[in-house]
Amino acid sequence: GVRGWAGGAGSSRAPDRQLLGQRQRAPESIAQVVPVRPYEDWWAYKESLHGSFVPGPPFWGLVNSAWSLCAVGKRQSPVDVDSSQVVYDPFLPPLCLSTGGQTVSGTMYNTGRHVSFRPEQLQLVNISGGPLLYSHRLEELRLHFGGHDTTGSEHRLNQQPFPAEVQLIHYNQELYSNASEAARSPNGLAIISLLVNIGPNSNPFLNRLLNRETITRISYKNDAYLLQDLHMEQLYPETFGFITYQGSMTAPPCYETVTWVLIDQPLNITSVQWMVPDLPKLSASRQFLHLLTRQQAPFHRGNRGVPNNMRVPAPSP
Repeated sequence: GVRGWAGGAGSSRAPDRQLLGQRQRAPESIAQVVPVRPYEDWWAYKESLHGSFVPGPPFWGLVNSAWSLCAVGKRQSPVDVDSSQVVYDPFLPPLCLSTGGQTVSGTMYNTGRHVSFRPEQLQLVNISGGPLLYSHRLEELRLHFGGHDTTGSEHRLNQQPFPAEVQLIHYNQELYSNASEAARSPNGLAIISLLVNIGPNSNPFLNRLLNRETITRISYKNDAYLLQDLHMEQLYPETFGFITYQGSMTAPPCYETVTWVLIDQPLNITSVQWMVPDLPKLSASRQFLHLLTRQQAPFHRGNRGVPNNMRVPAPSP
């Protein structure tokens, strides 16, 4: 089922831990990340890319037996959350971000499917509390955008999509040695989802990721760009509740090993950031940002467009 937490109640915390959802500044971060070994490469968010057939979401579970959960799984993500069906759980503790009091450095990548940020291997960014029984280490941040201003998020709330979604992918560091092992195993992954609107007062963390200097450095597939001194706590709203459910990865092999935590306060990015100017080799504005989602309906902007990186949401569990 789907559970919710309303935020609020304070409690004591260690010097390097921040109770998320409280009106106080969080500490920064240190992190060690073991890079995820890429899964088999023959899949996409749209059935055909650049004239050659590559299986999109409806075919993922059919073309590879190892991906069968994509077709027949009972806890597949993303979902369309019906808030009237969410059950409030007063016993869920707040989420807790542990960063070691350090800022985070890492690398932004254009993978051809995703725009992602991976912290440096020697840094620790951990999340615990909420529905999580174990501490989970941040492995990767993924940005999901759509082809226009109204659609881009993988998750929906009451049938309403958002322009974008930030997904923070963590693995259970208490039970497993790396993200690949955790992804295949029970209680393996925790993904924090932050939905994004277009509006004033842009989120300062997203400012760093989406400014022109960063974006123009990763306009081609396999481009990478180092970012330093990021404050992870700035990504989270000052106060929030959350909705949690047990689901799956939103890309092959769709393992059902994910505890999802959907933050109920959307972030903002400005229309200027959203309307990134045309980039080299891309035929429409924001084109290269469409890289990453298991979505509702694929879009294709321009002759060389990249489809939305989204999977069609399932009904709320």
